[in-house]
Amino acid sequence: MSEVRTTDGYAPDGGAATAEADTSLVVVTGLSGGGRSTVARALENVGYYVVDNLPQALMLDMAELAVKAGGAARRTAMVLDVRSRAFSTDLAGAIRELRDRGFSPRVVFVDADDEVLIRRFESVRRSHPLQGEGRLADGIAVERGLLEEARDQADVIIDTSHLNVNQLRRRIEELFGGEDARRLRVTVISFGFKYGLPPDADFVLDARFLPNPYWVPELREHTGREEAVSAYVLGQEGADAFVAAYADLVNATTAGFEREGKRYLTVAVGCTGGKHRSVAIAEELAGRLRQSDLAANAQHRDLGRE
Repeated sequence: MSEVRTTDGYAPDGGAATAEADTSLVVVTGLSGGGRSTVARALENVGYYVVDNLPQALMLDMAELAVKAGGAARRTAMVLDVRSRAFSTDLAGAIRELRDRGFSPRVVFVDADDEVLIRRFESVRRSHPLQGEGRLADGIAVERGLLEEARDQADVIIDTSHLNVNQLRRRIEELFGGEDARRLRVTVISFGFKYGLPPDADFVLDARFLPNPYWVPELREHTGREEAVSAYVLGQEGADAFVAAYADLVNATTAGFEREGKRYLTVAVGCTGGKHRSVAIAEELAGRLRQSDLAANAQHRDLGRE
């Protein structure tokens, strides 16, 4: 079994909504090599502000700072690591103090079998932070003893012995992200080849096979966002098939990208100057992707540069 226990987080006392109660806090701890870093990255993927290797003594200060900062900081995750010099074994006491102040933290504890942890450390040729002059197994045993009470007090315990990185990431996103946060977001960006390729493009489409509205006097000063230019571009032979083919391509790959943990996909559509053809195609492609229930938007990098 990959997951030992999942319980609901605690609600603060009192019926009135407070800033503390509205702040979503996650505390991540567990065995070194168990997957804390993967959990932290997954929480970042779903919108949490993540503070790594936070000394336990600063947990309450960090929580109060998140309340004062507001905005994105209202979803904060604190990762506790035995490598911190300020780490102590009274995590349960620190959690109680947070709850006494009106916060509702959820504690995630990552664990794994000793044999699995040893293999993971050996695969990266690292020593355990607590093994000293002893063996890996000795360091793991010491850490288990230090974290025993923390494990007992955890709201979510995940045994990662038989989980790969993507499976662990998906589990965290299911617990904390909600469906919208886990969806792949597609940006269709228009650009002009004469200004260079967008460096973050996953797919590059070339719309220069279509007639250029620049050479149509009544369209030259207009852009692909305007109906006259859009109708001209999309009405050309091959334009509709071009958009349909790339919409099918993006749709065919999104499920795989999501499984691999990719959250943002950039489709770049280029023409000569990034004003007419690429803009019209980008708007049309983004619209068709939205019709396929993808989170897609169009952006226009070079519009207005001419």
